[in-house]
Formats: sequence, structure tokens, C-alpha cells
Amino acid sequence: MENTLDNSGHSSDAAPLSDESNLVPATPFPTSAASPNADPAPIREDIETVPAAETSEPTAFASRTNLSHLSRHADAIRHELSKVIVGQQALAELLLTAILADGHVLLEGVPGVAKTLTAKLLARTLDVPFSRLQFTPDLMPSDVLGTSVFRPNKADFEFRPGPIFASIVLIDEINRAPAKTQSALFEVMEERQVTQDGTRYTVPDPFVVLATQNPIEQEGTYRLPEAQLDRFLFKLNVGYPSVEEEVSILQGHHAGFGGAPLDVVRAVLTADDLRGLREQVRRQHVEPKLLEYIARLVGQTRAHKGLYLGASPRASLALLNGAKALAALRGRDFVTPEDVQYLASPVLRHRIQLTPEREMEGSTADDIVKQILQQIEVPR
Repeated sequence: MENTLDNSGHSSDAAPLSDESNLVPATPFPTSAASPNADPAPIREDIETVPAAETSEPTAFASRTNLSHLSRHADAIRHELSKVIVGQQALAELLLTAILADGHVLLEGVPGVAKTLTAKLLARTLDVPFSRLQFTPDLMPSDVLGTSVFRPNKADFEFRPGPIFASIVLIDEINRAPAKTQSALFEVMEERQVTQDGTRYTVPDPFVVLATQNPIEQEGTYRLPEAQLDRFLFKLNVGYPSVEEEVSILQGHHAGFGGAPLDVVRAVLTADDLRGLREQVRRQHVEPKLLEYIARLVGQTRAHKGLYLGASPRASLALLNGAKALAALRGRDFVTPEDVQYLASPVLRHRIQLTPEREMEGSTADDIVKQILQQIEVPR
């Protein structure tokens, strides 16, 4: 069981957690609603993002869309997560952003930083079908998608759906399965359907894949195909806790706050609710100059000398949809350049490839994204 961390240093009266979780109850997350001129939420170091460039504040005007319903649901999810999760506000915000933007998320981090636990708890806050897959080197595509079984009494084959037929699918250690199994996810992640024996089977709506991987271990792992990486809306890097957060964990366990069941987290959002919130997000206002800004940012990845693989138009769509969802979570019915800049690294870091020379220099994908943000003029 992986640990999650808190920078508040406080514990709540929620039921205790399991001893192996190394987690303590924490104070609730701050509310998400913000005024149109509110600054973006602080960027934590454990979730690597590119700081927004200095731009002028948007002009205040009356909201065209009532986002109070969305804010209440988002706050309710944060409150439920805070019963078990300690800290990780930025991670929770980006996960909620992906859920609202109808996108998949790849969580990358060393063992013990609560990648799997956070995904499981988020799934528990949604009243939708959930399944978990542990990817292994011997996993077959039929173990994921399902298989056709012969029924003698009917003298026919019957399709038995696999675990991929759920609304929230957690894939643990996704990079431990070979390319044959990874390719089985291509169709379902993009088209929300599975084709078996010439017949199409639609997965439930909503459908979100939350995958984890360990960047350290190389033995027994397989690099994800670029086509599969491109299907993830975000790649989120989950880092170590701060000293204060780790002290808070130790204090909680020392005081006996270990072993609370995950049942303390209840479902607060139905599938119909989520579909309604997504429709609100799709109606967010975006200025034409921001659309051009997104296109220029993504286009620059294809011309940058430090990259041999740039981002595709799917990255532009991911930036647009993610920025709409982030703006809604922060209480605005319009998108600002800061929303786009905040999401640039999570959207682009897994879609671009550095040249060997840049890799030898020690540059990272986030470094390149930061340079591109500085090169492109911010619309005002």
C-alpha cells in the first residue's frame, strides 16, 4: 500500500486507516471556487508544472454559466478524499480536471507515494462501475478486453466482457505488460469500444483509465508505445513528500491513526451528474486568440531544435479541454492563458521526445516546455 502526504500537519476525526497504508486523516481540501481574478492555485513541487508567465489579469464580468453545482460536487470529492489522503491538493485538482475533461491519466512515481491509493479513492467518490488490472508480463489481450466462450446449449459463441468494461479502470504498473497487450488498449482508450470477432461492444459512459507506472525499475518492464502515450490526457509526476508532510505521517501513526478502511470514502457523484458537469465544461468560453495561442504552443514543439518528436493535434485538443475543465474548477466560465500554461507540462511531457544531444545535456521534457512557453507571446 502506498503512502500519501500532507503539508498541513493536522489530522481529522475520520476513522483510522490500515497499518500498511502509512496514511493519516487530514484536514479537508480548500474549496475550489474562485473569483474571476483569482490567482491560479499554488504549484506543488511534487507535481511538476511550468509556472505561468506574467500576463495581465482578465477583466471581471458577470458569469455566463452557473458553476455553483460543479463547485459543490468538486468540493464534496475533495472532502471525501481528505478523509484518507493527506495533502496532494495539486494532484487531486489535476485528476478532477481530467475527469471533467473526459481524459485518461498516467501517474508516474516511485513506489510508496500513493499513486494507486489516490486513484482507488477517486474512483470510490464516483457512483460508477470500477475495476482494477494488475499488468504483468504474461498478461494477454483477452485478459483485458474479454473473450468469446462457446455455449453448447446454444451452439454459439458468447462474448464475456473483460475488466476493461467499467467506468473507472485502474491499471497498476501499466509498463509491465508487453506491446501485444498494450496495443489492446488503443481502440478502447480512443473510441470507447472493443471489437471482438467482428462485433463492436461499447464500454460504459463515462469511461476513464487511470494508469500507474514506476520510472525507476527497468527489468521486466516495457516502454509504452508513443501511440498509447498520446491517448493519455495528462502525465502526472508524483514526487516525495516534504519533511513537514512526512513528520505529519509519522505523528499520525505514532498516535494510532492507522488502519481506517477505505469505506470511509463515500460516492458523491453519479454518472448522470458527471455527464451534466462535462456538458457545462464543454460550454466554457474560449477567446479565438487563446485557440491560436494553444496552436502556436503545440506547433512550436514540432519546430524546436531540441526535439525530434513534437506533439500532435491531439495535444492541442487536450490543452483546450483541460483548460476548460481547470477554469471551471477554479470558478470561472472562461479560459485564461494561465490555465493553458499551468497544464502545458502535464499535457506535453509524455508527447514529446528529446534529441540524444539534449538528453546527454541533462535536459528534460519539462525544460523544453518551459522554453517554449517563454518563446510564444501570451495573448492579452
